[in-house]
Amino acid sequence: MPLTSLDSPKAAGSELEATVGDYLDHLSAERDASGHTLLAYRGDLRRYANFCSDRSRASLSDVRETDVSDFLVSLRQGDAPLADASAARSITAVRGLHSFALRESIVSSNVAEGIKPPQPPLRLPDAMAIDDVARLLDAPGDDPIGLRDRALLELLYGSGCRVSEAMNCDVDDLHLRERSVRLFGKGRKERVVPIGSHAAAALDAYLVRVRPGLAEKRGEAAVFLNNRGGRLSRQSAWSVIKRAAARAHLPDDTHPHTLRHSFATHLLEGGADIRVVQELLGHASVTTTQIYTKVTIEHLREVYATSHPRAG
Repeated sequence: MPLTSLDSPKAAGSELEATVGDYLDHLSAERDASGHTLLAYRGDLRRYANFCSDRSRASLSDVRETDVSDFLVSLRQGDAPLADASAARSITAVRGLHSFALRESIVSSNVAEGIKPPQPPLRLPDAMAIDDVARLLDAPGDDPIGLRDRALLELLYGSGCRVSEAMNCDVDDLHLRERSVRLFGKGRKERVVPIGSHAAAALDAYLVRVRPGLAEKRGEAAVFLNNRGGRLSRQSAWSVIKRAAARAHLPDDTHPHTLRHSFATHLLEGGADIRVVQELLGHASVTTTQIYTKVTIEHLREVYATSHPRAG
């Protein structure tokens, strides 16, 4: 979707706005960016285009480094300042836009190169206790929708996949005899992840007893289907988690990524090598995975503080 359809009239038709549209097209066609990323970047760059328009910058070649740094300041001030993570994403989008313009010879220099995104404070992943995970996975009922929901929860925890990866999973991606699933992560990067016997059994029960009745409505290839036979949405997957958490009397902030975090944390606590966990999670860099080691260290500190006679 071009930026012009969402932008205000004052930025419409400018060279800068056209460059933004080209950059978003590049992200979609050549970088295979997700719809979620494109939507977020579109909003970030719309804000940037309006900011530059207010300063009479009609094209990126008119923009100066001080404009970019002032834009960052504007994100953190005003009536509705952005959180660190949102401001960091906005500046990342702006830096990407300027890098793209330089590669395409639209500008002769990258004035955003020296503007660094703010570093959000370290937030440890919200892993669940193993007993709580078990309660969550046991929460769905034995009716058809309950069997589907249990299969989804078991896959999320059993493979550590992102909820978007589970929603994009097709029946042909499941290999229950070998107990593995093929997933497509960010940038459509493919990986094959093993799953345990509990996840395989839950998926098999759903595929045999429930999915055929749903699939005959539309012939959809997706593993997880809604009542109309269409592919289950990310929003519906969140509802599945919320519903199960409520039935299990777990905190309201339990969400799909909670199971992914728990998957990684429990593996590391069980002695898994961090490089293996990196591959299972589909992280491009082990640095991203290392945050889970901090979780396990915090857990060890808690155990030590409550167990060692001279800890206090």
